[in-house]
Amino acid sequence: MKVLKVWEKGFNEEFKALQFRGLESKENLEALVREIIKEVKKRGDQALIEYTATFDKVNISQKELQVSEAEIEKAWEKVPSKNKEALILAKERIQRYHREEISRSWLICRTEGEIIGKVVIPLEKVGIYVPGGKASYPSSVLMNAIPARVAGVSEIIMVTPPAMKTDNLYTLAVARLCKIKKVYRLGGAQAIAALTYGTETIPRVDKIVGPGNIFVTMAKKLVAGEVGIDMLAGPSEILIIADKSAKPEFIAADLLSQAEHDEEARVILITPEENIASQVQEEIKIQMKSLPRREILSTALKRHGCIVITNSLIQSIELANKIAPEHLLLAVEEPFSLLGEVKNAGAVFLGHFSPVAAGDYLAGPNHVLPTSGNARFSSPLGIYDFFKYFSFTHFNQGQLKKLGAEIMRLARLEGLEAHARSIELRLEVD
Repeated sequence: MKVLKVWEKGFNEEFKALQFRGLESKENLEALVREIIKEVKKRGDQALIEYTATFDKVNISQKELQVSEAEIEKAWEKVPSKNKEALILAKERIQRYHREEISRSWLICRTEGEIIGKVVIPLEKVGIYVPGGKASYPSSVLMNAIPARVAGVSEIIMVTPPAMKTDNLYTLAVARLCKIKKVYRLGGAQAIAALTYGTETIPRVDKIVGPGNIFVTMAKKLVAGEVGIDMLAGPSEILIIADKSAKPEFIAADLLSQAEHDEEARVILITPEENIASQVQEEIKIQMKSLPRREILSTALKRHGCIVITNSLIQSIELANKIAPEHLLLAVEEPFSLLGEVKNAGAVFLGHFSPVAAGDYLAGPNHVLPTSGNARFSSPLGIYDFFKYFSFTHFNQGQLKKLGAEIMRLARLEGLEAHARSIELRLEVD
């Protein structure tokens, strides 16, 4: 891992690389994804079948695109009872958390002649993308489907990449646990295009949620506006702030837990304690020896692993806020004393016994989080992502007469005479 010290020459330039890490503009990739979207929109299922053969190396028929309800049920039956208990516990905890986010319609009667308010409506159809590839993610099904269910979404459509026509047991089992009846063997940019425009087999949805690879992210970026999207997810990130009370073996384990996602994962330690930093580096070497995804870990740490040595904890927090990480772990003696200083983070984990992995699975808060510095302006996935809103206004004749002159004044101030006339005509009625 690269080591930076705030007092050394060139630190500011090196630090910029930690801050600016958004989706790179790759013309060749964008052109390819545009072509995929165009072909799926034009040729529907046939394009999906061809792209699945090309990119996933799986030959699949139109009939095989959808996983049958019987197959989904069978997957749940195959899950050992102890694993079912763990999945059910995770579901209950995540569900309980998201119920606290429920938003309701409201109205205000300002006078006898005026009522204004807002109506909250759940989306009708939502598509959830569940990644495949280097690992399977049944937890992604839980995190995307549960807030949608709590919000009251009528129908959830799930897509997940095929793998030689074999389905991941736990991904399908959790689909059954979340009462998802429409699951499709489909991944990549072609899956996003199918959910956006619909095909003979795949229903068109109102919004797409869930992280994926760079093809999925680019496709979501290109179709945004045609369909709702949650966020443009980048590689997994963890930033740990540590003081002298931190346990190096814990920190090393937490850094490795996020680095094992893929080679582009970002892992950062910020601390004023040089001794802790050196011990963490040694622990990483020791722990990596027994981990199965050593090649991925080694690449991620080499490309994007960084330790920043600061002058103080407060300076550490200031730098963390500039980075705006997906996961922020405060491995300090008094974590709640620093919580109020955190401005930008997707999720915060407090203390030595609150590992990010707990949040990944069943702590309760959602693990679909803003990455690439987007925590400066966006939030974790929640039930608010599955609602839409409209306002309403009611004036009786008396209230319009009371306010009409001022409305017309503002309309004419902007040079919009037709606006003013729409008021004036009503004021002339006895």
